[in-house]
Amino acid sequence: MRWPLRIFPRRTRATPNDPEVYIGEPDLFTPEADEIHISVTFSWDIPRAERLAEIWKERGNVSIGGPAIGTRGGEFEPGKYLKRGYVITSRGCPNKCWFCEAWRRDGDIRELLITEGWNVLDDNLLACSEKHIRAVFEMLKRQPKRAEFTGGLEAARLKDWHIDLLLDLHPKQVFFAYDTEDDYEPLFDAGRRLLAAGFTRASHNLRCYVLIGYPGDSQDAAGRRLMQAIEAGFMPMAMLWRGKRNEILTPEWRRFQRSWARPAAIATAMGVSDE
Repeated sequence: MRWPLRIFPRRTRATPNDPEVYIGEPDLFTPEADEIHISVTFSWDIPRAERLAEIWKERGNVSIGGPAIGTRGGEFEPGKYLKRGYVITSRGCPNKCWFCEAWRRDGDIRELLITEGWNVLDDNLLACSEKHIRAVFEMLKRQPKRAEFTGGLEAARLKDWHIDLLLDLHPKQVFFAYDTEDDYEPLFDAGRRLLAAGFTRASHNLRCYVLIGYPGDSQDAAGRRLMQAIEAGFMPMAMLWRGKRNEILTPEWRRFQRSWARPAAIATAMGVSDE
């Protein structure tokens, strides 16, 4: 067997689907294994992972790891803990945002060996060297599917040559982020430049994660930030702050987030166009 058995508390779009992957508990036909790795992405799944570890220890030597555990990432292996097509070419981030675990877990930006994939999940790709970024784009150009940057790009680091690379690539979607009030001016500037270069509002391929529901936030303020993202040229996706223990402030915040998480519905409701 190439890899150990890999166990995930829940299935997501990014979960691998090879025969050595299991979701939750073993079944009657699950083999024993020398190594069993339980991978935890979300901190609120840690209690479930610990329960699974007790169950799976009957089948082999169990260890728990993953981003939620604070495991420092090594070189990326396509298909091991993420479905093939997803790719990570760097880890860490030079920023030290209060709400983010990337810099706490992996430290400053660290460039990795570039492997194959089309959905880039790097914590902060634009903080990498120009040589690395250009090599990543060359890799993306030879993929069988259009590139996606769902890990997010930092608007404040966007340079004109980055925009040229993006235009040449014709990506399916590019996410930026509006996490704090300080992000607005760089986001607005990035949107202006991307639209001037040839991207369009109607294509909805310019996207923006908007952090909402953190301590001290209000739905009025969150709604204003979401509208500002639209005005800047981006289709927003509300990202609900959960903290380490999934401590959503109120159920109303969950409902609010859901209303801002469907691009087609947002576009229709807001009448987004290229005008």
